[in-house]
Amino acid sequence: MIRNGHHATSEHREEADSTKPGSSACSPEKRKRVVRLWCDGCYDMVHYGHSNQLRQAKAMGDYLIVGVHTDAEISKHKGPPVFTQEERYKMVRAIKWVDEIVEGAPYVTTLETLDKYNCDFCVHGDDITLTVDGKDTYEEVKRAGRYRECKRTQGVSTTDLVGRMLLMTKAHHSNIDNPDYQQHTDNFGKGPKGHSPWTGVSQFLQTSQKIIQFASGKEPQPGDTIIYVAGAFDLFHIGHVDFLEMVYKQAERPYVIVGLHFDQEVNRYKGKNYPIMNIHERTLSVLACRYVSEVVIGAPYAVGKDLLDHFKVDLVCHGKTEVLPDKDGVDPYAEPKKRGIFRAIDSGNNLTTDDIVQRIIENRLQFEARNQKKEAKEMAVIEAMKKKEQKEQGEAPAQAAH
Repeated sequence: MIRNGHHATSEHREEADSTKPGSSACSPEKRKRVVRLWCDGCYDMVHYGHSNQLRQAKAMGDYLIVGVHTDAEISKHKGPPVFTQEERYKMVRAIKWVDEIVEGAPYVTTLETLDKYNCDFCVHGDDITLTVDGKDTYEEVKRAGRYRECKRTQGVSTTDLVGRMLLMTKAHHSNIDNPDYQQHTDNFGKGPKGHSPWTGVSQFLQTSQKIIQFASGKEPQPGDTIIYVAGAFDLFHIGHVDFLEMVYKQAERPYVIVGLHFDQEVNRYKGKNYPIMNIHERTLSVLACRYVSEVVIGAPYAVGKDLLDHFKVDLVCHGKTEVLPDKDGVDPYAEPKKRGIFRAIDSGNNLTTDDIVQRIIENRLQFEARNQKKEAKEMAVIEAMKKKEQKEQGEAPAQAAH
């Protein structure tokens, strides 16, 4: 039997076969057996690619545990992370497909870890994770047949996002072939011997299917408090998560709608090369957050009468970031303020997208060195895999001749 695209274990097989006509039904305990999954990683600069991996992992079972490495472990194997471990733990907790997180998970995934947390198997993307000495961190669980793979999300990587941040022009939205951007991503995602397929840059193409996979699909119910917030939510980060969690806590039964401004609008009020992520990427990032029920793609900058009436909004919230006037100089929150449904929220976290870009720029050389080292290790593994394949192909005819 195949379950979620993977071969089921004998226990699952037994569980599934018991439903066949004529088979003796096994105990209800056996039938209800929960499949527990393990994922682990750095989860530094969490983006919708990470969220998509966790969504795919969750679909392979029932209960998802995510192990997050410490700053010390990441520094040892890869180089310094952008976010602190506390920020990274909180960020992963906020992803709606995650049931539990394990702080300070070991960098190398062992059977001992899977057994400790009672996990059936571990799930990872189809790229490769190497230790400081170039070994596959999933070798042991692969050998034991307790490893499953999910597809990497095309068009996004931390490497690519860092490249966009360092390129202080708008080119990354409209023209991925821009020579400045190419030069930048080449510095970031290229080792001495060409591109690794795991660290390179490709363009993200949004589909309606991807939005459906990320969306909850739940309509507001009678008795829900409909709360509306709006903004860029660019490089969706821990500052946004803290704000949305606080918004979520404003009501007994919150239904939080996030209005996302189009790229041109964000650029009008933020300038420089903002937004770093385009509207499609920002949509998925926000939809992956457990505090969000719905997203308005390309919301108007002014929160006007039509929007409030259409969504039957009970409360409008805004954080501590400065509210810039609309194109005509009007306060975009004039209407909710007039209705007495506007609330300013202080989440206690002042982190902004600007701050993250600053963190990256300050560590630019370290990141470039880190990525080139990572790429060189990946290229070495690809070479070894090719040689092994050629050797096996060469041996096959020789054996056939005997």
